[in-house]
Amino acid sequence: MHIGLITPAPPRSRAGNRATATRWARIFRALGHRVAVVVNYDHEAFDLMVALHAWRSADAIAAFRERYPQRPLVVALTGTDLYRFLHSHPQATLRSVTLADRLVTLHELAYRELPKGQHEKVRVILQSAQPCARPARPGVRRFEVCVAGHLRDEKDPLRAAYAVRELPARSRLLVRHYGRAMDEPWRKQAQDEMGRNARYRWYGEVPHWQVRKAYLRSRLMVISSRMEGGANVVSEAVVTGLPVVASAIPGNEGLLGSDYPGYYRLGDTEDLRTCLLRAETQRPFYQALKQACERRQELFTPARELRAWAQLIAELSGCA
Repeated sequence: MHIGLITPAPPRSRAGNRATATRWARIFRALGHRVAVVVNYDHEAFDLMVALHAWRSADAIAAFRERYPQRPLVVALTGTDLYRFLHSHPQATLRSVTLADRLVTLHELAYRELPKGQHEKVRVILQSAQPCARPARPGVRRFEVCVAGHLRDEKDPLRAAYAVRELPARSRLLVRHYGRAMDEPWRKQAQDEMGRNARYRWYGEVPHWQVRKAYLRSRLMVISSRMEGGANVVSEAVVTGLPVVASAIPGNEGLLGSDYPGYYRLGDTEDLRTCLLRAETQRPFYQALKQACERRQELFTPARELRAWAQLIAELSGCA
């Protein structure tokens, strides 16, 4: 099949949407299909369209369905689709949901945000990650905590920094944060935080291989997001064997499981601080986090993601 993969993120972008589109394009090609990754759809006659982002790709979704009403259409729902645009821009977002033959979600609880009449369209395809080629070598002098995410409101990006302010001198906690400031106020906040908080270091946007290298010297990852569609950094942490402390939101619970021991209350600095200090000082708690992540590693393998896409495309192939 000739598959059109629509993404709002332009080439060479380090946005999560572009990384997802690039990985899916590799999967489709591995399954024997031709793929065009497109930002601006111009009515190409694809056999199948896969549109990443219901709201941002709404025009492309509507144009494809109008011109090729019998051809299969898949809409992949992002965190902002599910937890923002379904409420702030419901007409366009729900139109995309309704027009789709299948809805791909990236975590297991996303269906709860959709109208019940759309649930049967949902297919959960968890984002995979490759394990690091080298073994982890966390430092001894510091208990390093990795934060990997751009500085924007949806990520609550400085919560880990706030949590390590004014800790006891004996604590070895140090937060290393990788991600681009999406605007000048966020850049200033991060720089100001470094000026006042010796336990927080912000590195800005760096190549992905540097973030992966940071995983190997870290003892913990913090995912502090207010909303997530199914963050690939969680997949990367899990397959690397890096335990996670995460905000208790559906997008994290849908990846780590409802019984995961490492959640803290969203936006609650004190609760996060308690989790971090427990991980640093209580070996049984740290081991519980590590073992819970290890039990979920098989969910995030590339082979599993490839099989899920192969099954979905097979479901739709009769429509092409």
